[in-house]
Amino acid sequence: MRQKIKIPRILKINWINELAISVVFNNGESRIIDFRKVLKKIGVIKDSPAYILFNPDEFSKVEIQGHTLSWSNVKQYITMRNGKKTQVPFEIGADVLLKYSQPEKSELSVKIGQMIREARLKSGLTQQDLAVKSGTTRTYISRIENDRSDLELATLRKIIETGLGKRLDILIK
Repeated sequence: MRQKIKIPRILKINWINELAISVVFNNGESRIIDFRKVLKKIGVIKDSPAYILFNPDEFSKVEIQGHTLSWSNVKQYITMRNGKKTQVPFEIGADVLLKYSQPEKSELSVKIGQMIREARLKSGLTQQDLAVKSGTTRTYISRIENDRSDLELATLRKIIETGLGKRLDILIK
C-alpha cells in the first residue's frame, strides 16, 4: 500500500515586514520566516544574485509559485540541455522554509485560552474538573489556556458547552 507523503506547501502570504514574512502552510499553521537568518543559512553572499533580497523593497516582490515563495526579480539563470540560458525565479523549497520558521502567535488563540481560564476559575473548577467534564485531559486544558495547543471547533464547543455549561457563539466580522 502506498503511503501518502505530506509535503509542506505555502498557501498564502499574510504579511511582509522588512525581511520577515508570515505565511500559511497547508497544515493550517501561520508561521513567521526571518529571511535575514534564512538567506545567511543557505549561503547567500554579496556575489550571489539573491543578495538583492536583503533590500526590503526587492524582498517585498515575493510571490507564491508552485506552493513556495518565489522572486522573479532575482536575475538567476540555468543552462538548458540545448545550451541556452534561461532566467528562473529564485525559490527556496517550502520544506526548508517550514524548518526555519516559527509559529505565529494568534491573538485569537491567546484570547480563547484566556477566556477559557477565566470562565473555568469563575465557575470554581480546576483544570482537572474541566477536563473530566469535557472529556479531555488536564494537560490539554493547560495547553489550551497557555496557548500551547491548537483547538478544533468541536473540542472548543465540548469544553465550553459540556465542561463549562456555557453557550458558544462565534462571530465573523
